Amino acid sequence: MFVHEPLIRETSLEQLTPGFLDDRHLQADGTVARVVRCLYVDLDGTLLGPGGSLLRGADGRFSAIGVRALEACWRAGVEVVLYSGRRQGSVFEGARMIGSSSYIFELGCGLVLDGELEWLTDGIVPDPERGTIYDQISASGAPALLLSHFAGRLEYHTPWSIDREVSHLFRGSVDLDEAASVLADRGLGWLRIVDNGVVRARSEQMPGLPVVHAYHLVPAAASKARAVARHMQARAYAPADCIAAGDSREDMDTAEVVSTFWLVANALDRDPTLSAQRPGVRVTSDGYGAGVYEAVVTTLAEQR
Repeated sequence: MFVHEPLIRETSLEQLTPGFLDDRHLQADGTVARVVRCLYVDLDGTLLGPGGSLLRGADGRFSAIGVRALEACWRAGVEVVLYSGRRQGSVFEGARMIGSSSYIFELGCGLVLDGELEWLTDGIVPDPERGTIYDQISASGAPALLLSHFAGRLEYHTPWSIDREVSHLFRGSVDLDEAASVLADRGLGWLRIVDNGVVRARSEQMPGLPVVHAYHLVPAAASKARAVARHMQARAYAPADCIAAGDSREDMDTAEVVSTFWLVANALDRDPTLSAQRPGVRVTSDGYGAGVYEAVVTTLAEQR
């Protein structure tokens, strides 16, 4: 059977960091001396390849390079924290699969730290009378308002928008400043709509849109950057101890709280309007899991 793994052959951890794994850097338990303490990594479009698969590379062929990135973190004693726009149950399963005890879900609305859930929504929390956060956002009228205002440019991102507990998930192409003004004018400034990246090159439902983004309507206080900062505080991590990787504008905001944010190359391929020209942001030469691997081993090599 042919296995397509050129990146693993040409850029193994040992090759990218020569001598890094020799006996001088190994601790008694066989792990590598720690040089960075935590990696915050997005799932879809970042650690996961096309179709949401951990074992597919940019070309759609089998690739274990994302797993190698996780292995490199384990060997170096680096905690891996998944942060995603996905629902809690989905991110929980991903975290359990990779052996992580903490994760961030619904674009930073919630943080689970060693099994304990903390809402980061400034008091907008599930309530026996008012229902879930999703229910409370629905009751505000904000989703219907945005769908009406941006008719033909915004729709629910089915089937992933179904059975959610926090954010309302849409797809389309809208101006975020305009959306913020629409919400503010109706007294809904406690909510914001967030661009979480390109979901497909074109939309079958909205054929007039050349590029379609995923948008989350969430409590304005919530963000991936805030959730990352809260996890860092709980773990007593300094910015210099942490890196992050992702593929969206929302992901890039974590550059404000970690030492380096790595934008995977496929993000620019899918959305040419995305600019990486901001402090603390670096772009990988490869996409998806290969880009995460590059971010990890480059950081390990540079911090020796």
